Amino acid sequence: MVLLVGAVLVFELLVAVLVVVVLVVVLEVLVVVVVEMMVVMLLVVVVLMALVVMVVLVVVVLVLLVVVFDVLVVEGIIELLP
Repeated sequence: MVLLVGAVLVFELLVAVLVVVVLVVVLEVLVVVVVEMMVVMLLVVVVLMALVVMVVLVVVVLVLLVVVFDVLVVEGIIELLP
């Protein structure tokens, strides 16, 4: 009788430990997945911001080139027509 009660207690302890281990593993996997998704989203946002900045810089440089060329043409430094 005592052995039976002891065996049941040991079995219950093993089940409880297994449940805790499974819960901890599931939580760790969820945390890793969430962190990876956050890192991926941050990388995507950084890449998109870099692309936007590059496009803006290219547009600004082109506008500045056009303005400078127009000023030079208006001032007569560059003669388009001979």
